[in-house]
Amino acid sequence: MNYYNEIKEQIINNEITKRVKDYSKNKSDLNTYYNVGKLLFEAGKHYGEGIIKEYSIKLTNELGKKYSYRTLNYMVKYYSFQKMQSMTANLSWGHWIELLSIKDINKIIYYIKQCEFLSLTTRQLREKIKNKEYERLDEKTKLKLMTKEKSKVKDFIKNPILIKNIYNYEMISEKNIAKADIRRYRKFYERTWQFFLFYC
Repeated sequence: MNYYNEIKEQIINNEITKRVKDYSKNKSDLNTYYNVGKLLFEAGKHYGEGIIKEYSIKLTNELGKKYSYRTLNYMVKYYSFQKMQSMTANLSWGHWIELLSIKDINKIIYYIKQCEFLSLTTRQLREKIKNKEYERLDEKTKLKLMTKEKSKVKDFIKNPILIKNIYNYEMISEKNIAKADIRRYRKFYERTWQFFLFYC
């Protein structure tokens, strides 16, 4: 079997489908990337992992920068994850790129559920991952999510609630929080006033 020609054909067929039927673009992308991931996985078993790099150079030269080594690796990861978890989440390839950079499978599953439940955009998902939402959950809540046990709102609020201390106060009190707010707003008003004096 010529893996390279098969991979190239899958990608070209997908590009044609995307141009003809825009509404099915996402499904076509995911099916194609799953199939390409599978072929790359099998080619890797026959020829070693270096074959992915070789194919990425060829595909980049023939079809464009979109098929870099990194992207092909994501396709292999996507295939492996779907095969192992058999999840049919209705996410875009952009979502999967964000998810596949995570190593912890439970964490990926948590964010998949968040995407499905809240209809998150790729940008919103990226923010949740960046803000370490999953890490802030306690172990009981994580277990509830994994076992699909019913959760309550209080399960998702970290106890104790942590407050960022940018002014390095030794003690955080209501008074100090109020002071910090006043400082922040004072700077804003000073800048606004300077702008007003300069332009008026």
